[in-house]
Amino acid sequence: MQYQLPLLAVRDVEVSKRFYHDLFEQEVSMDLGRNVTFSGGFAIQQDFDWLVGIPKSTILHQTNNMELYFEVDDFEAFWSRLQQHPDVDLVHGPKTHEWHQRVVRLYDPDWHMIEVGESMTVVVQRLLREGNDVERTAEMTQLPVGFVEQCRKGME
Repeated sequence: MQYQLPLLAVRDVEVSKRFYHDLFEQEVSMDLGRNVTFSGGFAIQQDFDWLVGIPKSTILHQTNNMELYFEVDDFEAFWSRLQQHPDVDLVHGPKTHEWHQRVVRLYDPDWHMIEVGESMTVVVQRLLREGNDVERTAEMTQLPVGFVEQCRKGME
């Protein structure tokens, strides 16, 4: 058995396709009309009730019990792009977690939660450039020393 991908139930596949392309730079790898798979490894499905044979009324919106997670190297650039979409509802604006990663959470057009976080490699490299040593950076980010060391070597 091999796991394939998560599939999100959507009301309008065209609206969701534009949303994920325009804001998250996701390219369509397969478009079957009501079902669209993106290059990032997830799919959207219109008429989910039809697909699985359940009442439309049982498809819940804004359950807040899972999220899609994306990472970006340039968090400020993503935040600027997101601000160009005032119709997007935020779960919360930019914040910094205790492990020093900047994140923002938002909802897609069907109220699926999405987290966009600064790449942890970028976080580690920023902390190292600020003068923290490998051990202190590992402590601050709650990451293994080996990962921090690998990020440091990537700066050379």
